[in-house]
Amino acid sequence: MVVEQPYSVGLLHQCWRRAGRVMDRSAVEEPEVPEAAAQEQGHPRRWLILVAVCAALLVIVIDNTVLNVAMPSIGQAFNASTGELQAVLDAYVVVFGGLLVPAGVLSDRYGRRRTMVIGLIVFALTSVGAILAQSVWWLIGMRAAMGAGAALVMPATLAVIVQVFPSAERPRAFAAWAAVASVAMGLGPLLGGVLVDQWNWAGVFLINLPMVVVALAGTLKLVPESKDPVRRPLDPLGTVLITVGMVALVWAVISVPEQGFTAPSALGSAALAALALLAFGVRQGRAQEPMVDLGLYRDRRFAGASFAIALLSVATGSTLFVLSQYLQLVRGLSASQSGLAVAPLAVGVVVGSAFGGRAPERIGHRASIVAGFAVTACGFAVLSGLTPHSDYTVVALGLLLCGAGTGFAGPAGTSTVLGAVPPHRAGMGSALNDTHQQMGIALGVAMLGSLLATVYRGLLPGNVPERASSSLAATLRYASGRAEEAVITDTARSAFTHAQAVTMVTGLGFAVTGAAVALITLRTVAAKGVDAKDGHRS
Repeated sequence: MVVEQPYSVGLLHQCWRRAGRVMDRSAVEEPEVPEAAAQEQGHPRRWLILVAVCAALLVIVIDNTVLNVAMPSIGQAFNASTGELQAVLDAYVVVFGGLLVPAGVLSDRYGRRRTMVIGLIVFALTSVGAILAQSVWWLIGMRAAMGAGAALVMPATLAVIVQVFPSAERPRAFAAWAAVASVAMGLGPLLGGVLVDQWNWAGVFLINLPMVVVALAGTLKLVPESKDPVRRPLDPLGTVLITVGMVALVWAVISVPEQGFTAPSALGSAALAALALLAFGVRQGRAQEPMVDLGLYRDRRFAGASFAIALLSVATGSTLFVLSQYLQLVRGLSASQSGLAVAPLAVGVVVGSAFGGRAPERIGHRASIVAGFAVTACGFAVLSGLTPHSDYTVVALGLLLCGAGTGFAGPAGTSTVLGAVPPHRAGMGSALNDTHQQMGIALGVAMLGSLLATVYRGLLPGNVPERASSSLAATLRYASGRAEEAVITDTARSAFTHAQAVTMVTGLGFAVTGAAVALITLRTVAAKGVDAKDGHRS
């Protein structure tokens, strides 16, 4: 029986195919590289291809951080409530996290290069739409659409690296990829502050356009097309289930810090996520050509490294969320000053990635991951000792260690995860890797953010009203202008730093647990023909 597609679906499919033919013609001088040759020797222009891939990555990572400093300006421009401003931020995260897996599967089926180009075009068009926004809800819609474009780009970037680099060089390529992401993450708030000061909130979206043009030119000129040689059938129902499940899960997680674990929206989203993901898992288990190979989670390399990376993401995901409050509300720095103050984190990742790219060749994947996690744990130990009057060098040292450890472990962790995935399904594997990290970050903000608020509230004196004890900012607003302002302010800042210490120690625990998971699950037995250093079969 043949089922007719709706007209809109068929039209979208035709547009996708025509876009692919146009892009294929633009790459006449850059023939597709056979997969076997890429795996053994690598693409002859692989380092230039990496530059193009990193240019695309730069666009979507900067946009994920640049908007934070523009929120007050957006709030004034649209007279937006706190909930509406939160929606501007969350719309991008929710859609991005929800569409990663379907986007990765699409890149395997239709081509990684094609998917990147489509994603960049969507990103550019929706950036223009955001600039022209006349209401906050129009802006929220554009942010959601930008998340869809970013989801198309992100898995494809890693999948292209897998295709064009031989396995021995991938850790160095992943290190460069991670370093660019870290620089972009640190550059975002600084760039956003300058644009808002010199123009207005729309500047944070206008900057996307020239960056997309450069990324598109590099992708079309340099990146070869690659796709799964087996044209697997589409699974519309499976796509809907995984998208609904991931969107609901991300929404449930990010709503916890604002509304609490027992809020109807959080519980309802969690229930919907559980049902949708369970149905998806059952469907995939029965499918002859599953959309996602759930059997990967039975592979110790894939499952162990993925779980370890997710645990580290839980620890590091809330670091900037917590420290930004410490720097601005406890130490009294401005937004731009606090942006500069957290720069050591990005510097640490760049330095760590430089060493981490070669570490797997020298000490093995498992040792690289464990060592990096241990350095990150040391960073959390330093940050846990902060007081309201600590010297900035303590902050800088803690962030530098956290970044260096994460950067050192990242290349080995990513290459271990993707090394367990068949190269022809690199898009799906990359999407799963990105999903694990995004969920870890979201969980970190939710769990450690809630822990911070709970401990802080418990350390405040009983005469502070409940509405003023929800956060340090709320307490400082309550204290402003009162006769006992100085006493309440000092007490609140002291309570916050104690709560922050508890949060950092918890982050340390997650980092140590991640190291233990990598140490145990990536354990190898030489008698079975496994390389005891890397955990890869020889």
